[in-house]
Order: sequence, then C-alpha cells, then structure tokens
Amino acid sequence: MVWIGIDTGVHTGLAVWDSTQQRLVECMTMKIHEALLYVINANISCQGDMTVVLEDARMRRWIPREGSVAEWKGRAMGAGSVKRDATIWEDFLKDYRIPYVLQPPKAGMTKWTTDTFARVTGWKERTSNHARDAAMLVFGR
Repeated sequence: MVWIGIDTGVHTGLAVWDSTQQRLVECMTMKIHEALLYVINANISCQGDMTVVLEDARMRRWIPREGSVAEWKGRAMGAGSVKRDATIWEDFLKDYRIPYVLQPPKAGMTKWTTDTFARVTGWKERTSNHARDAAMLVFGR
C-alpha cells in the first residue's frame, strides 16, 4: 500500500510512504498543479493500492496570535488560501475517485527541523518545511 501525504499551500508538500517497505520513497515540494498530476500518475501506477492523506486546514479552529498585528493578519490570509487549496484537493480526489483521508494539523507533528526529521524518519535528502509536514502525515502507516 502506498500513502501519499499532501501539505497544501502555494508550495505543496508531497511525501510518499510505502507501507510494504516501511520507508519514505519521496519527500518533496512542488506547485499545486504538479502535485495534482503526480497523484493522478501515482494512482494509475499503484492500480488503486494508494490512499492520499490530506492535511485539512479547514479543521483547524485557531491561528496563533504571535508577533505583530501585521504578522497575524498575514497568517490569517495564508490560512484562507490553504483552506481554499484543501477544498480544491478534496474535490479533485472525489472527482477522480482516489481514496483519501482528511487530517487536521496535529500539534507537535509539523514544522520539524531538518535534523529532527532525519533522525526520526531516516530521510537524509534535502527537504522543505512543507515536504516534512507532508511526510509526517503518512510516516509509519
């Protein structure tokens, strides 16, 4: 079984977990349209033995109020676009009949440092915050 984690946003994090091999196969960041195509192609090659785990910001009920008012407003605007992206992803997955799970952001499972991520997952290649967040959606499944 293949699990694909998606961290939505302008920079879409995408990670692939192979549950048979119990390892991360991919961990990268791309544009949303590239990620959509990746998922279509993966679904074809996996012949339906795949599930997408989508981080759904619509399930988050708060935005941290750290920093200045301008910083908070920027986070709130970003949260709105990430919620819109989650809707696009959910519609896409439904329309293409790709199995998926919606998962709210989990405290302590996002924004890991490169070192912590490498130590826990064994992934030594370069990653972004978005790719690491996507990987933590599917790691260990």
